[in-house]
Parts: sequence; C-alpha cells; structure tokens
Amino acid sequence: MSARPGTPTVLHVRFHPPGGELDPADYEVLLDLLEAITPVVQALPPTAALLDISGTLPYFHTDVAGLAAMIRARALATHATDTTTAAASNPLLAHLAARTQPAGALRVLTDDQVAGFLAPLPPTVLPGIGAAAARTLTQLGLTTLGRIAATPLPTLQRALGTGPGTRLHQHARGIDPTPLTPARPEPALSAEHAFPADELDPDRQRAALLHLAHHLGTALRTRGQAAGTLTLTARYADRTSTTRTRRPTQPTDHTPDLTDTAYRLHHTLGLQRARVRTLILRAGELLPAAAAHRQLTPAPAPAPAPDRDRMREAAADRARHRFGPTALTPAVLMPFRIGR
Repeated sequence: MSARPGTPTVLHVRFHPPGGELDPADYEVLLDLLEAITPVVQALPPTAALLDISGTLPYFHTDVAGLAAMIRARALATHATDTTTAAASNPLLAHLAARTQPAGALRVLTDDQVAGFLAPLPPTVLPGIGAAAARTLTQLGLTTLGRIAATPLPTLQRALGTGPGTRLHQHARGIDPTPLTPARPEPALSAEHAFPADELDPDRQRAALLHLAHHLGTALRTRGQAAGTLTLTARYADRTSTTRTRRPTQPTDHTPDLTDTAYRLHHTLGLQRARVRTLILRAGELLPAAAAHRQLTPAPAPAPAPDRDRMREAAADRARHRFGPTALTPAVLMPFRIGR
C-alpha cells in the first residue's frame, strides 16, 4: 500500500536542541528515532534529515500532520528536542518549505502550491547559486525564481553554462530528480569525560582534554585511521552546550597533534567562568592512515624528533595492547576515566 496520489512523499525534519547546538552523538540517536518510522532516512548534518514517507503513512494509518506530530512528540519526550517539519514531493521543495519555519511548525507544500511558493524567492535559496551566479542573474533582471521559471532554457544556459542553466531551469519550477537514498553521517570516533562536579578550573579541563586526545589517538592508530577534523563539545550545568570544530594541519592519528587541536578548540570556547559538566571530543572525516598526507621535516639526524615521537607512541600502543589500556599512561592522566 502506498500514499494517496498527490500526497507529499518527502519529509524534511530539522531538530532544535535545547542548547541550540546538537552534539554529533545525540544527532545519531535522533536519526535512530527517525529510522524507527521509515527505513529511508538521509542524514543532513548537523541538525536535519530527509525521510521518504511514501509507505509510512498507510503503515501508521495517519496523514502528514499526524506523522509530523508523532516525530515531534517522540523527539521531545526522549531527547527534549523540538522539530520543524516540512513535506513536499521532492527533497528540494521539502528543504525550501522548511527553511523559514519556526520550531514546532509543519509546512505541507502540495503540488498546486509549488509555483506560487517559489515565485517570490531569490535564486540564492537554491543549491549551487553562489555570489557570482547571483550577480549574473541580477544583471539579466532575474531576481526571483518566478522570473527565472518564465525564462527560456537557452537563455539560462548561455548565461550560466549548459549544466548549471539546466539545473536552475528545473529547480525554479520545483523539479528535483535527485533520489532520496538512506545515508548516515560519515564515521567518527568520540570519547567523553564527565566531571564528578561542575568544573570551573581550566587546568582540570585541559587535563581532561589531554586524556581524551590520548584515548582517541590510541583508537585511531588501532583502527589504522586518521582524523580530518576534531570537534569539541562542552556541556554545562544548565544542560546547554557549545560545539566547535577545527581541522588539524593535516589528517592525523598522532596524539600530540590531536592534543594541540583540542587545546585550540578549548581556547575558542572561552570557558573562563563556565560550569562545565562534560567534555566530548570527536574525531571526524576518518580516512585510512596510509592515505593521510604526512609532511616530512628534513633533518640531518637519521631520526627526526617527530619520528622518534611516533616510535615511542607505537611502542606505547604495543604495551597497551599487551598489558591493558592503563599501561604507560602519563601520571597526570591517572585520575581520569573515559566514558563512551
């Protein structure tokens, strides 16, 4: 059984966590919630997702409004996270319909509403329309999607090129042939430390970060992977959180590199008087360590300092593998335990 003809079949869901920023681990859990409703969920990190609901409505014996209310109720009940929901016939329209909706809102865009909905919007709301393309369209007087939709295809192709002009011609009419495919965010590794009491001491926070970086470095090297990004989330006593992401100089599995990046992230958070409850460090954009570019430093000595550091690191990894994770742990890290 499928949805009735004319019923929107794509749902765009955007999450609104109470702290304003959604931790990647919490985002994964919310995706699990959506996959309990439909198996076709396409993640749109960091806070949204697309759902194919063509077979979901008859299964739950409900309509789009009922399904949106179900998702919102489950997200609020289990994660204190509100949602914005929009439904349309394809991913582009669902995304645009959700674009300006507030938390808790539902927008259903039916096929007969598409032309009127798109007509006043500027072309910059569409994917692939940057500043240069927008200037070109403005020079032609094409400042709204309605005007673009009324423009002959050859004119757009001459102005932007064959491919971009064709895509713009389709998008301005609400046509999006992009298939909706199940997809999760890229793999990541994370570790967290929960302080026994609200922690204001920046030195204690940095010591926890050192321990998290050691943990992630060991895990990355064990898996033969390198991290292209590092994300730090600080959760506070009032249950709000702040998240920052930074790229190391190059993808790395080297603990000192991870530690340096974590310290830089910590500095950007400005936590001088913040009551920190938990710190979470996440290694993202993982790739095989063998494929990661590693810059070599010329030196006359046969074993430059960075290589000696990696040799000691490898020896410590072998000791931990043989004698347990606490083997060869720096004394400053002994009070800390990692939560997963």
